[in-house]
Amino acid sequence: MAGYVSLFQFTDQGVRNIKDTVKRAAAATVEAEKMGIKITEVLWTMGAYDLVVLLDAPDDETVSAFSLKIGSLGNSKTHTMRAFRREEMKKLLAKIK
Repeated sequence: MAGYVSLFQFTDQGVRNIKDTVKRAAAATVEAEKMGIKITEVLWTMGAYDLVVLLDAPDDETVSAFSLKIGSLGNSKTHTMRAFRREEMKKLLAKIK
């Protein structure tokens, strides 16, 4: 499975319903599992982003579909990045000649 980091920003709707954020994260975790995604960590943060979510997904298409589904609920906007673990990075660097 590929690793991803998703950065979330609450929309106005998400801020209005902030008291439900923990429940929404739990529901998103269940939804992710239905799609074959494993959320390994959810962190509420201060600064430019309100949440950082670490997840593993089978491919880019699956994590993109998940991000679109979560975004369509209207509580947050996401910025998702592919993340490479140490061993994956070593393999990538080995290809540089």
